[in-house]
Amino acid sequence: MAGNWKMHGDQARLTRLAAEIAAAKPAVDVLVCPPFVYLAAVAEALGGSSVRLGAQDVADQQEEGAYTGEVSAVMVADLQCEYALVGHSERRALYGDTNERVAAKFLAAQAAGICPVLCVGETLQQREQGATDKVVGEQLDAVLTTAGIQAFANAVVAYEPVWAIGTGKTATPEQAQEVHANIRARLAERDATIAAQIRILYGGSVKGANAKDLFSRQDIDGGLVG
Repeated sequence: MAGNWKMHGDQARLTRLAAEIAAAKPAVDVLVCPPFVYLAAVAEALGGSSVRLGAQDVADQQEEGAYTGEVSAVMVADLQCEYALVGHSERRALYGDTNERVAAKFLAAQAAGICPVLCVGETLQQREQGATDKVVGEQLDAVLTTAGIQAFANAVVAYEPVWAIGTGKTATPEQAQEVHANIRARLAERDATIAAQIRILYGGSVKGANAKDLFSRQDIDGGLVG
């Protein structure tokens, strides 16, 4: 289960929440992704707990340089981050992250020793046009072509239908399972072992009322919760 806190809260609120999560000693793997400016404080609040720390994004450049405002994967790794989201729907929609740029971020994260959480998903218009598999496939293929299937041995994929994020709408467990199964099958075409082992998370208005049904599906391995 991954928690993406987006651009919400302040240091006191987020460190308190992180400490509460850590104190609960969750029986499942938990990852929290606070805003960049709170990474160090949240890392301290998590202490030596089993809760993992991740960044919400990384720069697509691997080398040092004059990239004002960017935060490199090496920098977030220096702050105890083990994971980083890449290709989140909001990054794609609001900041123009293309499939190619997402692939570069995926590589930059892995080069810094960080496990990328590759986010993929379609808009409502694309789903209504029957283009879900095409869109998600192209998003996956951009990374597969650049990084190769072996890179997915140390990666997570998160399916987040854009039309179900913050809208109150949720893909039915059957809809979500279908896409997850297609993602796994696409990876299996390249390497069946990696496809069977990779975690594929679902993100899109996950809540207590639907979590059990969603996570009981064969190819849904957890949630990406905002």
